[in-house]
Amino acid sequence: MIPTFVPRRAFLAGGASLLAASAILSRSAAAQDPKAAGGRVPVRVGNIPVIGIAPILVADKEGWTKEAGLDLAFTTFQSGPHAIQALASGTVDVYVAGIAPLGVARSRGIDVKVVAATASGENVFVGSPRLAQHFAEGVAPAEAFKRYRVATGKAARLATQPAGSVPNTTLQYWLWEVIKANRDDVEIIAMGIDATQQAVLADAVEGATVREPALSIIQKSNPGIKLIEVGDKLFPGQPGTVVGISGAFLKKHPAAVQALVDALVRAGDLLTRDPDRAAPAVAATLAKGIVDLDIIKAALKSPATRFVIDPRQVVAPAKEMEAYQVKLGSLKEAANLDELFDLTFFEKARRPG
Repeated sequence: MIPTFVPRRAFLAGGASLLAASAILSRSAAAQDPKAAGGRVPVRVGNIPVIGIAPILVADKEGWTKEAGLDLAFTTFQSGPHAIQALASGTVDVYVAGIAPLGVARSRGIDVKVVAATASGENVFVGSPRLAQHFAEGVAPAEAFKRYRVATGKAARLATQPAGSVPNTTLQYWLWEVIKANRDDVEIIAMGIDATQQAVLADAVEGATVREPALSIIQKSNPGIKLIEVGDKLFPGQPGTVVGISGAFLKKHPAAVQALVDALVRAGDLLTRDPDRAAPAVAATLAKGIVDLDIIKAALKSPATRFVIDPRQVVAPAKEMEAYQVKLGSLKEAANLDELFDLTFFEKARRPG
């Protein structure tokens, strides 16, 4: 016979077990769905101030990340290596900057995964009027640098970001491997992104690697500043800005990461299809009322801008860049970049339409 009476103590114990199980299931659901039970996921994003981060800005300003239950907060750094320090210290969850510092980070045991790209071929080389005049038609770039030194008695000063960054690596690759410049003819000066732009505008350097919107800004301010070489010529297939996720955040919020990648795919489509519509969202963060919207629109259509969300497109060139960093000495040894990338989020991402 089945008893119809259950002792009160047993009933309470059973109820507590059910409540505990319910809480566990609730937490599990929240991990799978950022909006489960009305919860939201704060996402601390560390980024650099270049047009290549536009996809995440558009995803945020268009409200797509908010719709997915994500609350993005942005912190701007002046180079990828600086952003990596924040990622390593746990003060940011998401890194949106150049691929090169992530290889260094991975080799030092920092737990991070690249889940998406945002842009490639961003870094271009520009020359001041006094240097650009030597880059005449039919003159090899190495010869142009030599002519500048002969004419002025000093090496051309070239501004770029710190060692280990994509701009620094691409500049050195172009100088030493592509054009075979004489090392006595150039001097590389490392500085932050904004400082590089200001140095070019102040005529404090003769050349620099820049990205948009800096390229559009400096050429509007001084049309004599010449675009000497585009990104893929500096470094073939030049890998650019990517989205890296800290291991801790990825483990805790896999559904939030998927939602972010979904939004990035949607943003990349809009930026490619209708850059003018996307421009205000980009300007809200990058321009901050200082740079005209027309400059941002021009930057989005620039030869230095190519939006790429598919991380699979940057794996091979990233490996080549890592190998060159080892040669330069900015990286002691190559890390396993296959372990750096997690392609599954992009492969599962919802496509527009």
